[in-house]
Amino acid sequence: MTACPDKAELLHGLLDNELDAAHARALEAHIASCPACAEALAELRALRALLADPALRPKAPAALRSRILADIGAVDPLHPVGKSQGRPWSRQLRRWGGAGMGVAIAASLLLMVAPFGGDAALERELVAGHVRSLQAQHLLDVPTSDHHTVKPWFAGKLDYSPPVPELAAAGFPLQGGRLDYLAGRPVAALVYRHGAHILNLYVWPGDGPRQPAFEARDGYTLMRWRDGGMAYWAVSDVGVEEMHAFAAALAGAVATQNPGKP
Repeated sequence: MTACPDKAELLHGLLDNELDAAHARALEAHIASCPACAEALAELRALRALLADPALRPKAPAALRSRILADIGAVDPLHPVGKSQGRPWSRQLRRWGGAGMGVAIAASLLLMVAPFGGDAALERELVAGHVRSLQAQHLLDVPTSDHHTVKPWFAGKLDYSPPVPELAAAGFPLQGGRLDYLAGRPVAALVYRHGAHILNLYVWPGDGPRQPAFEARDGYTLMRWRDGGMAYWAVSDVGVEEMHAFAAALAGAVATQNPGKP
């Protein structure tokens, strides 16, 4: 049985705990009255359980492991043969030079950019909102770099108070903020700049992964995480490394503003 077309991708988000509380409750209510979606969710859960079976995970041949470790000059931690064999990683990376380092960095970024499989419709909304803000000259309702001005501007316009950290010291100066409408509700959009690039940071009460998760869509990088009861979505055309630096700077600034808050 096939799930409802507008709910198929949401089922994956529910299974992965990637939906905020409001979306999760709405979807669970729908599933309770929709046999097709209930069966589709059950099939997804059964597939996940099957894939988690250790017996189904193939292991690389020992000869392949040995050959790879020999190629990079590393000591096999499972079969150490003495400190004299194998080069330390830092020394080996220096021997590879620029090209080898580029390959290593690219490989790590491929792991970091693995899709987090969330709400595809929301991701499209976020990208559309980012593009619209740049094209329609509606980037800022309150154009100022003073976070003491931006934060109170949202009072009375939202049913929550978004954190508005200043990140100029980290290379992401605040430009201001605006009201936007996403996921069926008004939300705070904070605008930061990094060189010639604009970062839209959408903030509302919700859930999400604790560590930043990334997605590439239509040429833009999306980053999602949660902190202190708030869901954060950042959208920009900067790279993943810059997005990660932005998340780290934001987390530090929020922690400073709210000491002791989980």
